[in-house]
Amino acid sequence: MVRFFISRPIFASAIAIIMVLAGAIAYFLLPVSQFPDITPPQVVVSAHYPGASAQVVADTVTTPLEQQINGVQGMTYISSTSSNDGSST
Repeated sequence: MVRFFISRPIFASAIAIIMVLAGAIAYFLLPVSQFPDITPPQVVVSAHYPGASAQVVADTVTTPLEQQINGVQGMTYISSTSSNDGSST
């Protein structure tokens, strides 16, 4: 088998080129579902405290929510904002 390809280098080169082209075509025909976009899940918690200042909302609503949510397994990022009349964690 080795002597066959050594004695016919053009044939061996043609087979190699065909194999590379077949691989390239197969690569582009792969379905996109094989490589899905991975986005982390997102949870939004909103709490309202009418009439309270931003500092009161931060102390009484946002901080306790952050402490409870921060203990969740797999939590990688948390962002909080407090405003007059509401809190969003």
